[in-house]
Amino acid sequence: MLKKLLGLIGDRRVVGALLILLQACGMIWLVFFLGGRWGWLYRLFNILSIIMVIWLIRKYDNPAYKMAWIIMIILFPLVGGLFYLFWGNTPFNSARMRHRFHPRTPDFEGAAERPASEALAAALPRHQRGARYIENESAMPVWGDTVTTYYPVGEKQFAAMCEALESAQRFIFLEYFIVEEGVMWNTMLDILARKAQAGVEVRMLYDDAGCIATLPRGYDKYLCALGIRCVRFNRFIPTLNTYLNNRDHRKICVVDGNVGFMGGINLADEYINQKVRFGHWKDTGVRLIGPGVANMTEMFLQMWEYTTGEKACARAPYMPTVVRSGDGYVQPFYDSPLDDRNVGETVFMHIINRAQRYVYITTPYLILDNEMITALTIAAQSGVDVRIVTPGIPDKKPVYMVTRSYYLQLRRAGVKIYEYSPGFLHAKMIVSDDDVAVVGTMNMDFRSFFLHFECGTVLYGGQTITDVRDDILETIGLSREIDADWFRGVPWISSIAASILRLFAPML
Repeated sequence: MLKKLLGLIGDRRVVGALLILLQACGMIWLVFFLGGRWGWLYRLFNILSIIMVIWLIRKYDNPAYKMAWIIMIILFPLVGGLFYLFWGNTPFNSARMRHRFHPRTPDFEGAAERPASEALAAALPRHQRGARYIENESAMPVWGDTVTTYYPVGEKQFAAMCEALESAQRFIFLEYFIVEEGVMWNTMLDILARKAQAGVEVRMLYDDAGCIATLPRGYDKYLCALGIRCVRFNRFIPTLNTYLNNRDHRKICVVDGNVGFMGGINLADEYINQKVRFGHWKDTGVRLIGPGVANMTEMFLQMWEYTTGEKACARAPYMPTVVRSGDGYVQPFYDSPLDDRNVGETVFMHIINRAQRYVYITTPYLILDNEMITALTIAAQSGVDVRIVTPGIPDKKPVYMVTRSYYLQLRRAGVKIYEYSPGFLHAKMIVSDDDVAVVGTMNMDFRSFFLHFECGTVLYGGQTITDVRDDILETIGLSREIDADWFRGVPWISSIAASILRLFAPML
């Protein structure tokens, strides 16, 4: 018993949650205590809530996010406005992170060749607009002459990553949301330490909250002692402030500027099925070799400079030096919660809106705003074969309940829904019409689209898109279709609970 108690005391998640809860309780107590002594404070807090509601109505923000907070403030008028002031998306909250986020304009002068935006426009004109949007909003261009390889499971990508790391001669960049000691990370760390000792520049960036339960305190210092330049992103400080929501959810690995990996796979054993948590863990990724890796390198360096405050370094030494004969085009890109541009969601919607024959999507979480629901339903009602695959075994039950709450509305519009029976599906992908796909880190939920730093690789044309499509079809073959019998088996109390949770889905 004592051992368990000491373990809880040493758990940063538990301590952090308790501190935040104490702050919230303290704020509520203070409001009622002071309000009981000075009645005018009650009126002041009510006025603050009214002001916050008006602010929300006028604010340029997602309507579902605004509605969740408005309901919260109406239900708890004395403290709701105060909580939004501290926890909501207000200038008071976002200033700490936003004022430092000024990514420099990418410099690809040192790359082996020039971007291929014009070549894409000639070869696949219907995707010109989507590619131009990404380049305009994130300054990440389209590249050709890049070989792409798709990995349908984490185990295969892990083997390829180790091979790439062993081949490093100049530098290695790693940026991940979750890192955990075990077979996967320890194997990679052994390679990284050896490479660092041999003079290879190794940089590691991991999210502090993402690793709060998986890495010991001060692990960044341990890595630095091994010769690895390591930084924790947005250190977890348990206070009532919304910047805690802005996590680095990206997964990027770059070797010598010529090889890059991206996808849903973090650096922990469940991602390669060395540890069983929720049945079979289905995850995916993509490898790029060639000029297209330049975007990944630039994304990493931008985030490194933002996190460390270091001055921008010269990009030429980190640019790709190889050119490969690829059969399509690639466009790695990022999305930031600090620029008021929802690049990730817009990329998905461009693909859905332009689909002619089919759209297949895999996502661990399905928490949609009205715009995305409209795009999916219109596509299905227009005769497009729209299919969505979600997990069969959940990792977060409240989020899973909300995910399932969207099934009926989508199915009535003709969208086919499947749940991956063998276990937990963590892959984040969309593929359409055999000529466009995205493999990345973005879940189809509010956190990914509006709160997290995310990334993805758009594939235009080529065999890899067929590989993505075939893998999703194979996954569907292992999944249960959500049909009328499934809906008849849902208890009414669960349906009501999911509907209530859905009101606050943007906060989950």
